[in-house]
Amino acid sequence: MKKKEPESLFSTLLVANRGEIACRIIGTARRLGIATVAVYSEADADAPHTRLADRAIAIGPAPAAESYLNIDRILDAVRQSGADAVHPGYGFLSENPAFAARLAEAGVTFVGPPAAVIASMGDKIESKKIAAEAGVNIIPGHSSPVRDPEEAVRIARGIGYPVMLKAAAGGGGKGMRLVRDDDACRAGLAAAISESRNAFGDDRVFVEKFIENPHHVEIQIIADGLGNVVWLGERDCTIQRRHQKVLEESPSPFLTAETRRRMGEQAVALARQVGYRSAGTVEFVVDGEQNFYFLEMNTRLQVEHPVTELVTGLDLVELMLRVAAGQPLPLRQDQVKCQGWAVEARLYAEDPERDFLPGSGRLSLYRPPAMGADAGNVFGNARVRLDDGVVEGTAIPVFYDPMIGKLITHAADRATALDALRAALDRFCVRGIPSNLLFLNQLCGHPAVREGRFTTAFLAQEFPQGLTPDLLTPPDPAPFLAMAALLYARLAEARQAVADRPAPQAQAARTDLTLFHGRDGQAESEAAVTLTAEGAAVTVDGRRLEIRLRGGWRPGLPLAEATIDGNEAAFQVEVGEGGDLLRLSGGGRRLDVRPLERRLAPLARRMPPPKKPDTARFLLSPMPGILVRLLAAPGDAVKAGQPLAVVEAMKMENVLQAQHDGVVETLHAAGGDSLLVDQPILEFRVPEKR
Repeated sequence: MKKKEPESLFSTLLVANRGEIACRIIGTARRLGIATVAVYSEADADAPHTRLADRAIAIGPAPAAESYLNIDRILDAVRQSGADAVHPGYGFLSENPAFAARLAEAGVTFVGPPAAVIASMGDKIESKKIAAEAGVNIIPGHSSPVRDPEEAVRIARGIGYPVMLKAAAGGGGKGMRLVRDDDACRAGLAAAISESRNAFGDDRVFVEKFIENPHHVEIQIIADGLGNVVWLGERDCTIQRRHQKVLEESPSPFLTAETRRRMGEQAVALARQVGYRSAGTVEFVVDGEQNFYFLEMNTRLQVEHPVTELVTGLDLVELMLRVAAGQPLPLRQDQVKCQGWAVEARLYAEDPERDFLPGSGRLSLYRPPAMGADAGNVFGNARVRLDDGVVEGTAIPVFYDPMIGKLITHAADRATALDALRAALDRFCVRGIPSNLLFLNQLCGHPAVREGRFTTAFLAQEFPQGLTPDLLTPPDPAPFLAMAALLYARLAEARQAVADRPAPQAQAARTDLTLFHGRDGQAESEAAVTLTAEGAAVTVDGRRLEIRLRGGWRPGLPLAEATIDGNEAAFQVEVGEGGDLLRLSGGGRRLDVRPLERRLAPLARRMPPPKKPDTARFLLSPMPGILVRLLAAPGDAVKAGQPLAVVEAMKMENVLQAQHDGVVETLHAAGGDSLLVDQPILEFRVPEKR
């Protein structure tokens, strides 16, 4: 380890966080010669961030309230380790003014802004007042908390629907409701108050005008507390789902240079007004006419900070550490140079085929794409960066945010950065838990995304049900079918070699196959495969395709890279039991193929399709989580759409509704129980059809 820089930085840094952001902060601290301390809950005892740090200290049980959100336990770890500085990362205690104040009282440096600044900017109502005083554009709204539903309706009518109900202490989409009429306003206020109270311990909610067709653009600032403030370009975070960012980029494909400059100047004015120090982000909503309005200021490092780092060449964590140590900023505004284009995709443990329900479990396979020199020319001139905090075998618990990591690309232009991101996603193998890899890949190839034509409503409009079977089906299945035929022939060749152990020789025999595929496995294609040393010549329904495998492929490998008729392609490969079913994924699409030798196809056609289990009598948990409460009891008659249970997963409450009319017969779970995916919660009688 390098020695600490003299009279400049810290001796020991405790990172009060977990996962990828803890690993990312530890990496910079180690480079600067600062000893690091990780903290961990019982659920994270073997997590990578604990092994990456110089020391790791246990801070309590798995629930965040008893560990990562417990100020006393974090302070105990600070005392045990002798740390003279604490970096909070993002989430958890990163924007908790009481935590910053307690550290200051203990004589420990908080790597972030002063407690009073966190408090004023963390309060949505107070921050708007300060922004207005600084000359920052603000959204029309009602600046006082609202508790009475009828008062909320009167305010909303005065502002004009649609309006947004927002938690005063909110963030990350929690305690927020978009409402368009009186009934939705009444119901939304109660829900926002409850969610805000549970998430932040603060149930104040206010009302503001909702900007139609908005873009979400944020300005990164850094201030040293000595009067120096600079802004480091913008990040476009418009592509969101349920107020959670999915894809971020810098620069914005929407802003004009003039709008960008004005937003940057207003962000700096706000930082000066509040006496800011450290890295921070001023978030704006921008309408279709380039009018922009202040949303909030995040007084911490943002999840999406890597895109700013790649276009500026700056290390934001290093700047935060230097500023916290009392050093002046090492650059002026005219020295900030943004070059190229960076795009970040958030990899989540969630199921896009089940309305993005969060998932948990163990990563049975985790193989990131090759990067740097190991990647060859797959990504062209683009740089690929991965920020993660997991390894193969890591468990993704239900107690925390379901993000696995962030994949970021940087290139000279936007199209190249998006192309490189798609290529990297194709080569990112994750098994054991559901993930949004295919969704991200398809998103990066969507025409509206490629052309920069989107608003914050984009995902809700284009993917209202997530990845449906129609969206997953490749528009041209021939490359998938040809690759499936080649891989099947290779599998058959390997089985034959194990059985007969022939001497190695070039394979030139032709194999005739029938390929069963499609949503129900009933579609058929005829294929002929002739293996070659480098791949195969495959004919699918009369169409000939030449395949050259890149680096070879053998049974058991999860990835097959190839050129098909000269076009680069990568397929993730899953082989079913017995090797008679191949699942191929690539380019954001997926196809299940059952290859059979052509002589066996007539027998396969006679086989009855497997029966699907009847789940109509059960309410099943769609995700792993905690059963917060049951809303029905045995004997209750329920109607379709009626709420029956609330399940908490990954810090969000999910209301489960009845799919049809019935009478509750049996309860299979109780409040507080841990649930698995598809675990029965209750059973009911369904009226017989006459």
